[in-house]
Amino acid sequence: MYVELRTSPRCPNADSARQMLKDCLAVTGVEATVIERIGTYHSPSVLIDGVDVMNPGAASVGEACRLDVPSRERVLAALAAAAARG
Repeated sequence: MYVELRTSPRCPNADSARQMLKDCLAVTGVEATVIERIGTYHSPSVLIDGVDVMNPGAASVGEACRLDVPSRERVLAALAAAAARG
């Protein structure tokens, strides 16, 4: 499983998204290395196996503060789905 946290520089929600992601991994027992990328992303974004948990079909291009900040429920659901796929 590939887990990625994308943020833009100075994102005010980066720390809380990072902690929420760590908590979700701990709750599910999923062992995965989280790759953190800082750049021109919709921030913060959590991707599981390359898919944005909040907007699965969209490409995130350009630096922007997200209005749909990744939620615990969506991250947990994406982790469970990825684990079920193997």
